[in-house]
Amino acid sequence: MDTYPVIEFRRYTTVEGAQAAFSRYFETLFPEAFQQLGALALGQFTERGNPNSFLWMRGFTSWEQRAAVNAAFYYGPVWKEHKATLNGLMTDSDNVLLLRPLRPGSGVPVMPAVDPVLETEGAQGEAVAVLCTVKPGQLERFAALAAPAFAAWRDAGWRDAGTLVTLDMPNNFPQLPVRGDGPHLVWLGSAAAGCQPPALEALPDTAHDLLREAPERILLRPTHRSRLRYHTKI
Repeated sequence: MDTYPVIEFRRYTTVEGAQAAFSRYFETLFPEAFQQLGALALGQFTERGNPNSFLWMRGFTSWEQRAAVNAAFYYGPVWKEHKATLNGLMTDSDNVLLLRPLRPGSGVPVMPAVDPVLETEGAQGEAVAVLCTVKPGQLERFAALAAPAFAAWRDAGWRDAGTLVTLDMPNNFPQLPVRGDGPHLVWLGSAAAGCQPPALEALPDTAHDLLREAPERILLRPTHRSRLRYHTKI
């Protein structure tokens, strides 16, 4: 679960009507390019109810490796050839959180790549990210108070797919901005298609009191090649 302890949680806004094209370009060109450099696209999604969205998570083996991999990719031939096309399909790519696992074992699972022969319909199921903006110095306390809600979501059919918090390190690849309005906690889950979304009401009032704003529940649909997905054999 912690093979990639440094994670970029990237939420893009696509041009009106360009979501499908952006997703197709991304999945055709980039997952293997990052993997060969030692990073990994841990999962990519569209947001339910938002037709101009694309959310993906990129994992790195260390903070130092993040700078090296991003430099190799963004100054390399794949991005150089295709950046005009991809940038032309986005209106915003700066909504990015730099995260780490809350504790050992709470990272995003590295699931196998979608099998093009055995999974002909692509990635299936539902996913969710619950984004909590926490008061400074209260991450650990908030996580402890919110733990019963996370357990209730598991009991309702949601599999844990990571509990991540802000990585308190400087941005070592400033060409790619990251948000500085943390700390944040992100709980990730996956479930079978049709599973009811996690109920934010399950968060106790004592946990809500430690937030700077209301938590955001981001309902996600895995794109065709998303590693993070619901799979009955996993």
